[in-house]
Amino acid sequence: MSAAPRGRSAAALLAIVFVVPAAAGCDAIGDPSSSASTESTRRVEARATNPPPGLPAVFTTGQRLTWSACPAPTVEQGGGKAPGKGWECATMKAPLDYRRPGRDTIDVAMIRKRATGPVRERLGSLLLNFGGPGQSGLTGLPEYADGYAALDDRYDLVSFDPRGVGRTAPVRCGNKSFEGADACKKHSGALLPYIGTSQTARDLDLMRYLLGDEKLNYFGVSYGTRLGGVYAHLFPKNVGRLVLEAPVDPTLNHLQGDLGQVKAVHLAFDRFAAHCANAYDDCPTGRDPQQADRRIIELLDKLEKQPAPTDGDEKLDASLASHAIANHLDLGKEGWWPLAQALNEVRHQGTGSKLLKEAYDHGSARRTGVNTRAEPTGGNGTSAFVAITCADSSLRPGFTGLEKMIKRIEAASPIFGEAVAKTVYLCFNWPFKGESTTPDVSAKGAPPILVVANTGDPTTPYAGAENMAAELGQGVGVLLTVQDEGHGSYPHNRCAAKAINTYLLDGPTPANNC
Repeated sequence: MSAAPRGRSAAALLAIVFVVPAAAGCDAIGDPSSSASTESTRRVEARATNPPPGLPAVFTTGQRLTWSACPAPTVEQGGGKAPGKGWECATMKAPLDYRRPGRDTIDVAMIRKRATGPVRERLGSLLLNFGGPGQSGLTGLPEYADGYAALDDRYDLVSFDPRGVGRTAPVRCGNKSFEGADACKKHSGALLPYIGTSQTARDLDLMRYLLGDEKLNYFGVSYGTRLGGVYAHLFPKNVGRLVLEAPVDPTLNHLQGDLGQVKAVHLAFDRFAAHCANAYDDCPTGRDPQQADRRIIELLDKLEKQPAPTDGDEKLDASLASHAIANHLDLGKEGWWPLAQALNEVRHQGTGSKLLKEAYDHGSARRTGVNTRAEPTGGNGTSAFVAITCADSSLRPGFTGLEKMIKRIEAASPIFGEAVAKTVYLCFNWPFKGESTTPDVSAKGAPPILVVANTGDPTTPYAGAENMAAELGQGVGVLLTVQDEGHGSYPHNRCAAKAINTYLLDGPTPANNC
C-alpha cells in the first residue's frame, strides 16, 4: 500500500507528504549532526498561522517539536540500528480522541532529514507515510530516502509512525504473533477505537502546523492514498500539492477491494507468463496461459502437502509461495526474471530459498494476505494492519456473507485466491464498530490533486485510480495514466517521475499521460 524505489523491498507502500512553509513567525535552530556552512546549519524555522481548529492551545501554540538524535528502533518498529548521522527525531503530543481533545493523549513519533540545498531555496517539509496500513515511518524513511534525491534538495524529509504502529501507541494483538480480535481487545482495547485513518489524518494536520507550514502537500502510495484522500476531505483549504499514486478505490469496501485485487494480480501473472514463454528458454510456467495456471497450481498443491526446505529454518509452504509470487509481480517487469529463477529453483532443485525471501520482504499485509504466524516486518505490522482496517471499515457481514465472498475470491484466481481469502474474516467479531463502509474523499475547494496509476498494477487496479480522481471532485482530481507494470511508478518510471517532480516543485499538473 510506493515511495520506496520499486527495485527495493516494500516498493509499494510509501506515502509522502510535502509541506509549504508559512511566512509568519520563526525559530532559529541548528543541525546537531552537521558540520556544513553556517547557512545550512542554522536557519529560520517558519511558524504557521493556521492551527487545526478546535484543539486546546497545549497542542498548538503551546507545543514545539524538539529534534534530537534518533534512538534505535523498538521491537514494535522491527528492531535494528539507529539511523545515525543526519537524522533527527521528535515526539508530537496529540489527542487520543479528537472529538474529546481535553482527555487522554498519545505521543506521535517523528523523524526527519533536513534539506540538503541552500536554506533560501527550501520549500518546506516532506513527510512520508509508509502505507500498509501498519508501516513504521521511522524505520522506512532512512531506508528509502535515496529514492527522493530529486526532491530532498529543497524539502526536509519527514516521516512518522502512524497511530497503532511502531513507537506511536502501538497495537498488540498477541505476544509474538497476531492472535485474533480477542487478543487485540485484551492487549490494546483502549486504543482500538482511535487508530483509524480519519484520526491519523488529523495528526497530519497537527504535524503540518507544528512544522511551520500553512499547506500540506502529500504524496501517498497505495493505502497512503486513502490517508491523503481523507485528509483532503477533512481539510480542503489546507491542501497544497497532493500526489496519490497507485490509489486504493474509495468506492469499494475492503472485501470488494480484496476481490478486485485478486483479479488484478492474476492478470499480472498472466502477463508475466506470456513474457516468460517468449523470453526464457526454461520458462517455469510453460508455453501458454492454461499451462501456466496448471503448473503453478500443481506446484502449490505439492508445497501444501510437503513444504520445500530453504537455506534457513523455515520451510516454504503454498501460502508463502503464493505471497512471494504476488510480491515479485508488485515489482513490475523488474521482478519477472527473478520470479522465473525462483520458480525454477523449486521445480528443479526442490528448494524454496529465493521465493521465501520475497514472501516476507514487503511490509504490507494487504498486498500479501495476512500472515498470522509472525509479524511480517519483525514489528507489529500485522496487528496494526488488522486494527486500522477494522477501525476504518464498518462492514461486518455474517458468516454466510463472508463464506460467499471467500468463494468469489477463490474462484477469481486458483493461484492467489486462497491466500487473499484469508483476509475476509479480518473484522469478524471485532470488538468495536468501524467508521464507514467506504471513505469519503470528496475535496470541494481543494486545489488540483494528482492521481497517478499504472495500467498494469497488480495490487490496486487501474479502475480504482479513475474512481479516486472522480470522487475527489470535478476540477480537483487529475489522473496521470502510466503504461507500466507493477505497484507504484515513482521514481523508476522516468516519465512519471518527471511529471510528479514538476508538479511538486513547480505546481502545474501534467498535460500528457506516460
